[in-house]
Amino acid sequence: MNPYAAPPASSWLNKVPEVTLSFWLIKIMSTTLGETGGDAVSMSMHLGYLTATVIFATLFLVAVLAQMKAKSFHPYLYWATIIATTTTGTTLADFADRSLGIGYAGGSSLLLVLLLGSLWIWHRTLGSVAINQLSSPKAEVFYWVTIMFSQTLGTALGDWTADSAGLGYSGAAMVFSALLALIVAAYYWSHLSRTLLFWAAFILTRPLGAAVGDFLDKPFSAGGLALSRYSASALLFVFMLSCIALFRQRAASTAH
Repeated sequence: MNPYAAPPASSWLNKVPEVTLSFWLIKIMSTTLGETGGDAVSMSMHLGYLTATVIFATLFLVAVLAQMKAKSFHPYLYWATIIATTTTGTTLADFADRSLGIGYAGGSSLLLVLLLGSLWIWHRTLGSVAINQLSSPKAEVFYWVTIMFSQTLGTALGDWTADSAGLGYSGAAMVFSALLALIVAAYYWSHLSRTLLFWAAFILTRPLGAAVGDFLDKPFSAGGLALSRYSASALLFVFMLSCIALFRQRAASTAH
Protein backbone atom coordinates (compact mmCIF):
# COMPACT_ATOMS: atom_id res chain seq x y z
CA MET A 1 0.00 0.00 0.00
CA ASN A 2 1.37 3.40 -1.00
CA PRO A 3 1.73 5.52 2.19
CA TYR A 4 1.64 8.72 0.11
CA ALA A 5 -1.57 7.90 -1.72
CA ALA A 6 -4.61 10.06 -0.99
CA PRO A 7 -7.22 8.40 1.20
CA PRO A 8 -10.40 7.21 -0.51
CA ALA A 9 -13.20 9.75 -0.78
CA SER A 10 -15.25 7.80 1.76
CA SER A 11 -12.66 8.47 4.46
CA TRP A 12 -11.70 12.01 3.44
CA LEU A 13 -12.72 14.55 6.06
CA ASN A 14 -13.98 17.94 5.00
CA LYS A 15 -11.64 20.64 6.28
CA VAL A 16 -13.78 23.70 5.64
CA PRO A 17 -16.33 25.09 8.10
CA GLU A 18 -20.06 24.64 8.04
CA VAL A 19 -21.75 27.67 6.46
CA THR A 20 -23.59 29.49 9.24
CA LEU A 21 -24.20 33.11 10.25
CA SER A 22 -20.92 33.12 12.19
CA PHE A 23 -19.11 31.91 9.06
CA TRP A 24 -20.28 34.97 7.13
CA LEU A 25 -19.50 37.33 10.02
CA ILE A 26 -15.92 36.04 10.25
CA LYS A 27 -15.62 36.03 6.45
CA ILE A 28 -16.52 39.73 6.24
CA MET A 29 -14.06 40.51 9.04
CA SER A 30 -11.33 38.60 7.22
CA THR A 31 -11.94 40.48 3.98
CA THR A 32 -11.85 43.81 5.80
CA LEU A 33 -8.63 42.77 7.52
CA GLY A 34 -7.24 41.74 4.16
CA GLU A 35 -7.77 45.25 2.85
CA THR A 36 -6.25 47.10 5.79
CA GLY A 37 -3.46 44.54 6.25
CA GLY A 38 -2.58 44.46 2.57
CA ASP A 39 -2.49 48.27 2.38
CA ALA A 40 -0.41 48.43 5.56
CA VAL A 41 2.34 46.32 4.01
CA SER A 42 2.23 47.68 0.46
CA MET A 43 1.56 51.35 1.24
CA SER A 44 2.32 52.19 4.88
CA MET A 45 5.54 50.15 4.84
CA HIS A 46 6.31 51.52 1.35
CA LEU A 47 7.14 48.05 0.01
CA GLY A 48 5.03 48.47 -3.11
CA TYR A 49 2.31 46.23 -4.51
CA LEU A 50 4.60 43.70 -6.19
CA THR A 51 6.82 43.05 -3.16
CA ALA A 52 3.81 42.87 -0.87
CA THR A 53 2.14 40.42 -3.26
CA VAL A 54 5.20 38.16 -3.22
CA ILE A 55 5.24 38.21 0.59
CA PHE A 56 1.54 37.41 0.96
CA ALA A 57 1.53 34.86 -1.87
CA THR A 58 4.32 33.00 -0.09
CA LEU A 59 2.32 33.00 3.14
CA PHE A 60 -0.72 31.82 1.17
CA LEU A 61 1.16 28.87 -0.32
CA VAL A 62 2.51 27.88 3.10
CA ALA A 63 -0.98 28.12 4.64
CA VAL A 64 -2.59 26.10 1.85
CA LEU A 65 0.01 23.36 2.16
CA ALA A 66 -0.60 23.22 5.91
CA GLN A 67 -4.36 23.15 5.32
CA MET A 68 -4.06 20.30 2.84
CA LYS A 69 -1.76 18.29 5.11
CA ALA A 70 -4.15 18.68 8.04
CA LYS A 71 -6.13 15.56 8.91
CA SER A 72 -9.23 17.41 10.03
CA PHE A 73 -10.83 20.84 10.22
CA HIS A 74 -8.88 23.39 12.28
CA PRO A 75 -10.68 26.74 12.55
CA TYR A 76 -7.61 28.89 13.16
CA LEU A 77 -5.67 27.30 10.31
CA TYR A 78 -8.61 27.63 7.94
CA TRP A 79 -9.15 31.31 8.71
CA ALA A 80 -5.42 32.04 8.59
CA THR A 81 -5.49 30.68 5.04
CA ILE A 82 -8.50 32.85 4.22
CA ILE A 83 -6.68 35.93 5.56
CA ALA A 84 -3.71 35.02 3.37
CA THR A 85 -6.02 35.00 0.33
CA THR A 86 -7.55 38.36 1.22
CA THR A 87 -4.20 40.11 1.76
CA THR A 88 -2.76 38.57 -1.41
CA GLY A 89 -5.91 39.50 -3.29
CA THR A 90 -5.66 43.10 -2.09
CA THR A 91 -2.09 43.69 -3.20
CA LEU A 92 -2.40 41.62 -6.38
CA ALA A 93 -5.49 43.53 -7.52
CA ASP A 94 -3.84 46.86 -6.71
CA PHE A 95 -0.74 45.80 -8.65
CA ALA A 96 -2.83 44.82 -11.69
CA ASP A 97 -5.13 47.85 -11.55
CA ARG A 98 -2.56 50.51 -10.74
CA SER A 99 1.00 49.35 -11.44
CA LEU A 100 0.14 47.55 -14.70
CA GLY A 101 -2.23 50.31 -15.65
CA ILE A 102 -5.14 48.16 -16.82
CA GLY A 103 -7.55 50.02 -14.54
CA TYR A 104 -10.37 48.78 -12.35
CA ALA A 105 -12.58 47.82 -15.30
CA GLY A 106 -9.82 45.85 -17.00
CA GLY A 107 -8.69 44.20 -13.79
CA SER A 108 -12.23 43.26 -12.76
CA SER A 109 -13.01 41.83 -16.21
CA LEU A 110 -9.82 39.77 -16.31
CA LEU A 111 -10.35 38.42 -12.80
CA LEU A 112 -14.00 37.61 -13.50
CA VAL A 113 -12.94 35.53 -16.49
CA LEU A 114 -10.31 33.73 -14.36
CA LEU A 115 -12.84 33.07 -11.59
CA LEU A 116 -15.52 31.73 -13.93
CA GLY A 117 -12.87 29.67 -15.71
CA SER A 118 -11.74 28.16 -12.41
CA LEU A 119 -15.30 27.23 -11.46
CA TRP A 120 -15.97 25.80 -14.93
CA ILE A 121 -12.82 23.64 -14.95
CA TRP A 122 -13.54 22.52 -11.39
CA HIS A 123 -17.06 21.48 -12.33
CA ARG A 124 -15.94 19.79 -15.55
CA THR A 125 -13.23 17.87 -13.70
CA LEU A 126 -15.08 16.77 -10.56
CA GLY A 127 -18.75 17.26 -11.41
CA SER A 128 -19.53 19.73 -8.61
CA VAL A 129 -18.26 22.94 -7.02
CA ALA A 130 -20.19 22.40 -3.78
CA ILE A 131 -18.12 22.76 -0.61
CA ASN A 132 -19.71 19.66 0.90
CA GLN A 133 -18.00 17.63 -1.80
CA LEU A 134 -14.38 18.55 -1.09
CA SER A 135 -13.53 14.88 -0.93
CA SER A 136 -10.04 14.84 -2.42
CA PRO A 137 -6.80 16.87 -2.57
CA LYS A 138 -7.72 17.89 -6.13
CA ALA A 139 -11.00 19.36 -4.93
CA GLU A 140 -9.13 21.28 -2.23
CA VAL A 141 -6.77 22.76 -4.82
CA PHE A 142 -9.71 23.92 -6.93
CA TYR A 143 -11.34 25.36 -3.82
CA TRP A 144 -8.36 27.49 -2.83
CA VAL A 145 -7.57 28.62 -6.39
CA THR A 146 -11.18 29.71 -6.82
CA ILE A 147 -11.13 31.53 -3.50
CA MET A 148 -7.95 33.36 -4.46
CA PHE A 149 -9.51 34.56 -7.71
CA SER A 150 -12.71 35.59 -5.90
CA GLN A 151 -10.79 37.57 -3.26
CA THR A 152 -8.73 39.38 -5.91
CA LEU A 153 -11.81 40.11 -8.01
CA GLY A 154 -13.61 41.43 -4.94
CA THR A 155 -10.83 43.92 -4.25
CA ALA A 156 -10.98 45.26 -7.79
CA LEU A 157 -14.79 45.47 -7.70
CA GLY A 158 -14.76 47.30 -4.38
CA ASP A 159 -12.24 49.87 -5.59
CA TRP A 160 -14.02 50.26 -8.92
CA THR A 161 -17.37 50.91 -7.24
CA ALA A 162 -15.97 53.29 -4.62
CA ASP A 163 -13.61 55.25 -6.89
CA SER A 164 -14.59 55.03 -10.56
CA ALA A 165 -18.33 54.89 -9.95
CA GLY A 166 -18.02 57.79 -7.53
CA LEU A 167 -20.06 56.18 -4.75
CA GLY A 168 -17.35 56.54 -2.11
CA TYR A 169 -16.48 53.86 0.41
CA SER A 170 -19.67 54.09 2.44
CA GLY A 171 -21.78 54.12 -0.73
CA ALA A 172 -19.97 51.08 -2.10
CA ALA A 173 -20.46 49.26 1.21
CA MET A 174 -24.19 49.97 1.03
CA VAL A 175 -24.40 48.67 -2.55
CA PHE A 176 -22.72 45.38 -1.74
CA SER A 177 -24.68 45.01 1.49
CA ALA A 178 -27.88 45.40 -0.53
CA LEU A 179 -26.72 42.77 -3.04
CA LEU A 180 -25.93 40.38 -0.19
CA ALA A 181 -29.40 41.03 1.24
CA LEU A 182 -30.88 39.98 -2.11
CA ILE A 183 -28.88 36.75 -1.95
CA VAL A 184 -30.20 36.09 1.56
CA ALA A 185 -33.73 36.68 0.29
CA ALA A 186 -33.11 34.29 -2.61
CA TYR A 187 -31.80 31.69 -0.19
CA TYR A 188 -34.97 31.74 1.90
CA TRP A 189 -37.61 32.48 -0.74
CA SER A 190 -36.42 30.89 -3.97
CA HIS A 191 -35.30 27.56 -5.32
CA LEU A 192 -32.04 28.82 -6.79
CA SER A 193 -29.04 26.54 -6.43
CA ARG A 194 -27.55 26.77 -2.94
CA THR A 195 -24.09 26.29 -4.43
CA LEU A 196 -24.65 29.23 -6.81
CA LEU A 197 -25.87 31.41 -3.95
CA PHE A 198 -22.92 30.42 -1.77
CA TRP A 199 -20.33 31.44 -4.36
CA ALA A 200 -22.21 34.64 -5.18
CA ALA A 201 -22.25 35.59 -1.49
CA PHE A 202 -18.62 34.53 -1.05
CA ILE A 203 -17.56 36.79 -3.92
CA LEU A 204 -19.65 39.79 -2.80
CA THR A 205 -18.40 39.75 0.79
CA ARG A 206 -14.94 40.60 -0.56
CA PRO A 207 -15.79 43.99 -2.14
CA LEU A 208 -17.89 44.75 0.94
CA GLY A 209 -14.84 44.12 3.12
CA ALA A 210 -12.66 46.14 0.74
CA ALA A 211 -15.01 49.11 0.91
CA VAL A 212 -15.27 48.91 4.71
CA GLY A 213 -11.50 48.53 5.07
CA ASP A 214 -10.85 51.57 2.88
CA PHE A 215 -13.51 53.51 4.79
CA LEU A 216 -11.65 52.80 8.02
CA ASP A 217 -8.15 53.84 6.94
CA LYS A 218 -8.53 56.36 4.13
CA PRO A 219 -8.16 60.09 5.02
CA PHE A 220 -11.13 62.33 5.75
CA SER A 221 -10.60 64.12 2.44
CA ALA A 222 -11.18 60.82 0.63
CA GLY A 223 -14.29 59.97 2.63
CA GLY A 224 -12.64 57.71 5.20
CA LEU A 225 -12.19 57.70 8.96
CA ALA A 226 -8.40 58.20 8.78
CA LEU A 227 -7.61 55.35 11.19
CA SER A 228 -4.11 53.95 11.20
CA ARG A 229 -3.85 50.86 8.98
CA TYR A 230 -1.87 49.16 11.72
CA SER A 231 -4.38 49.85 14.47
CA ALA A 232 -7.36 49.02 12.24
CA SER A 233 -5.72 45.71 11.24
CA ALA A 234 -4.89 44.88 14.85
CA LEU A 235 -8.45 45.56 16.02
CA LEU A 236 -9.94 43.49 13.20
CA PHE A 237 -7.52 40.65 13.92
CA VAL A 238 -8.42 40.59 17.62
CA PHE A 239 -12.13 40.73 16.77
CA MET A 240 -11.72 37.82 14.35
CA LEU A 241 -9.89 35.72 16.92
CA SER A 242 -12.62 36.48 19.45
CA CYS A 243 -15.35 35.41 17.02
CA ILE A 244 -13.54 32.18 16.16
CA ALA A 245 -13.15 31.40 19.86
CA LEU A 246 -16.70 32.42 20.74
CA PHE A 247 -18.61 30.76 17.91
CA ARG A 248 -17.73 27.10 17.92
CA GLN A 249 -17.40 25.94 14.32
CA ARG A 250 -17.52 22.46 12.94
CA ALA A 251 -16.58 21.02 9.59
CA ALA A 252 -19.12 21.02 6.80
CA SER A 253 -20.59 17.59 6.24
CA THR A 254 -19.15 15.71 3.28
CA ALA A 255 -21.55 14.35 0.69
CA HIS A 256 -20.64 11.09 -1.00
